This record gives sequence, C-alpha cells and structure tokens, in this order.
Amino acid sequence: MNRNPVVVAVAITGSVPRKKDNPAVPVTVAEQIESTHRAFEAGATLAHIHVRNDDESPSSDPDKFAAVQEGLRRHCPGMIVQFSTGGRGRDPAGRGLSLKHRPDMASLSTGSVNFPTIVYENPASLVTALASQMQEYGVRPEIEIFDLSHLHGAKRLVEAGFMDARPHVQFVMGVQNAMPADERLLDILLGEMRRILPEATWTAAGIGRNQAVVMEWALARGADAVRTGLEDNIRITKDRLAASNAELVGRAVDTVIRHGRRVASPAEARTALGLAT
Repeated sequence: MNRNPVVVAVAITGSVPRKKDNPAVPVTVAEQIESTHRAFEAGATLAHIHVRNDDESPSSDPDKFAAVQEGLRRHCPGMIVQFSTGGRGRDPAGRGLSLKHRPDMASLSTGSVNFPTIVYENPASLVTALASQMQEYGVRPEIEIFDLSHLHGAKRLVEAGFMDARPHVQFVMGVQNAMPADERLLDILLGEMRRILPEATWTAAGIGRNQAVVMEWALARGADAVRTGLEDNIRITKDRLAASNAELVGRAVDTVIRHGRRVASPAEARTALGLAT
C-alpha cells in the first residue's frame, strides 16, 4: 500500500459546466485565479486548467492560459499548473497552442472515445504531435485513460521516446457512453498499467455523482493523487450545489485523511510527479 503523501488535484472549470448550472464555476481569468487560490489554501497542489470565451464556450486562446498561469504562480507558490489539451469544443489545430507557455504539466489523451453527444477524437497523428510539443517545451504529460487501449497508446509513446517510463496516469470513470465507474474495471486497469507501465504514478477521476466513490476506490488502492473540482462535479449532495472548488477540495482532503494518508505539500507533489521543486 502506498503511504506517500497524496497530491490533491483540482479541475476548476472544464469545458461543460456553465454558470447556469452552478454560479461558482469560474469562467473569466480573474475568477479562475481566485477560485484556484482558495482551492490551494484548502489543500490542492495541482490545478487542471481550461479557459473559456466570453460566452462560456471552450477556448484555446494561449493568452488566456498564460494569464491564468501567471496569476497562479503569483498567488499559489509551488502549485503545479496543468493545462488541458482536451478536445471538447476546440479545434484540433488549437489544442496545443498554449504549450509554448511551458506549464508544469498538460493532459494528453491517447485515443478516441464516445462522449455523451460527440466522439472525442484523438487520432494517432494528433496524439503524437501533442506529445512531441510537450517534449519540446519540457511539459510533463498526464495521460488521460478513457479506455483500456489508451494505456497501450501511452506505452507506444514511451517506446517511441516521446516521454519517459514514469508517466502520470489518470483513469477517467463515469463519462456517459465511455468507461463506467465500476470498481472491478479499476482493478483491471490498474493491473494492466502495472504490467506495461510499472513505473507510472496514477490517479482516478469520477465524473458527477461518481466523484466521491472513485476517490475512495483510488485511495483504498494506494493512489498517488486524487482529483476533484467543478469540472467533474458541481454538487456536494444530490440536493446541494458545491459552493466553490475549495469546498470540494476540503471534502477530498477529509477523505485522504480518513484513509490514513496526508495531503502532499507543493514541494512533495512536485517530487511525486517528477517535476522540479
């Protein structure tokens, strides 16, 4: 069992939730910086960043990513900044534009999958191009796993020299039409990861009402990190919206402690994920 400190990641905005769904969703650059700062003070040490246009639609504007990063580095010292290269609502040609700003990490999906209303397309050529850009700019990838085959996509990137043998892997469970939140599936995924990527660190993200239970499963299996935030889940209970990202982080911190672990400091989080302190 992993007794190392746990990295608490907060996915602050995402591409889907709007203010009409929960007024606490941070949309503007200023809102994102403030929301992340409060989450940082509550215990989060990794921020997963999407940016939005003025109409709340997903944006690939590299200047907005840069502005959020600048604010986080000023107000959240040592926090890991992770940009999204996800594709929901974004032109594939724009998904890597922000990498030139050299965030600590960036998400990287290694295969395509069905989402609720679209196919999330990640053709091999795009995956390789994004991985190459991350390598060029010294950005550490977080591999997003929506299907078992995506682990093998990550292994191919390691074998091709686009990343080292110790990637950070995130299993995403509970997206409608994709991989369900099923505890047995997590065991299958972990078994395969440990077989083909034995040095990888890992976490798991549960979407919507699955957020809390997937976190429990991950911690029970010694995960290196947990993920929370309004991108994945806008509620505390079925009947109550989350007041902020910080409230969700506070609940994650309580869960970490209940499992006999402690929350990683920014320096410990960087060490755990292979980043410079």
